[in-house]
Amino acid sequence: MAKELSEDTNVQVSLKTLGGIAALIATIVGMWFALQADIAEAKELPVPPPPTITRMEFDMKDQLERQTIMDTKKDVEEKKKTLEKIEDKLYGR
Repeated sequence: MAKELSEDTNVQVSLKTLGGIAALIATIVGMWFALQADIAEAKELPVPPPPTITRMEFDMKDQLERQTIMDTKKDVEEKKKTLEKIEDKLYGR
């Protein structure tokens, strides 16, 4: 038994509810204008220059990567030796 909405339908809303709705709308509108102001300000700011990497930084990073590879190689060789020892004990070679 749903009621139909028509011109004669009465809707009762308290002043407290109306005040809350008004405050919500005011908050949303305020946030919108603040966001628009921030966007406008960001458009006016200068574009930062692209980052530049110095030769020294490049050499240091290259050296670090090479050292990491060599350390990994040493670790793999140690694991290989350990695996060979385990296989020797297991299969009695």
